[in-house]
This record gives sequence, C-alpha cells and structure tokens, in this order.
Amino acid sequence: MSLVVAAEATALLVAAAWYGYELLTGAPVMSFWGAVFTLGLLLAFSAWLYSVGHFLFRGRRWTRAAALVAQLFVLTIGVPTLTGGVIWAGIAMVVPALAAIVLLFDKRVISYASRTGDAPPAF
Repeated sequence: MSLVVAAEATALLVAAAWYGYELLTGAPVMSFWGAVFTLGLLLAFSAWLYSVGHFLFRGRRWTRAAALVAQLFVLTIGVPTLTGGVIWAGIAMVVPALAAIVLLFDKRVISYASRTGDAPPAF
C-alpha cells in the first residue's frame, strides 16, 4: 500500500519537474507568479504524499485517512480527465487511486495501521 502512495508521489514529482522545465523554457502562461504558485503546490503535495507513504509503511494510524483523502483528490482530477478524452492520463490516475482505496480497506492494512502497544508515542 505504501508503495502505491510513494509511486503516486514520484509521478507527481515528475510532473512538477516537467512543469518547472516548461516554466523555465518560456512556455506561455497567463500569470508567471500563478504558475510558480502551482509549481509550489505540486512540490508540497508530492512531499506530503512521500510523508504519508513513509509513515504508512511504519504503521501509523493517521496515514489511512490521509491516503484516502489523497486518492479522492486524484479521482476528482482523473475521472474528468478520463471522460474528457485524455484516456491514458485518466487511466494513469484512476487505476492506482482505485487500487489504493481498495487496499486501504483491506483487513491486513487496517490491522497493520491500527496496532497498539509496541509503537512509540505519536508526536
């Protein structure tokens, strides 16, 4: 499960790198500072997803909710992309998000992320 989240974070980081490259090479934008802000959001969301994947791997309880919210955000972008005619990009967003949602509700993931006792206290 944490691998799916980390793979999504990596894909988002690649998209941010491509967006930054396009911004630096002079691709036309309506607002330069708006584009810089969008790049910052892409980088911040990628870092957040890496954090969620890392702490999900470590079995933290809060990560299931964070991963579910991330998957719902991906679906809100992926489904219109898919129905708008950009098939491959839509599939690339929808399929991992649906797989992650199914895995989030798997009994093994729930029990792993709900362990008590030997884990250090949350910060």
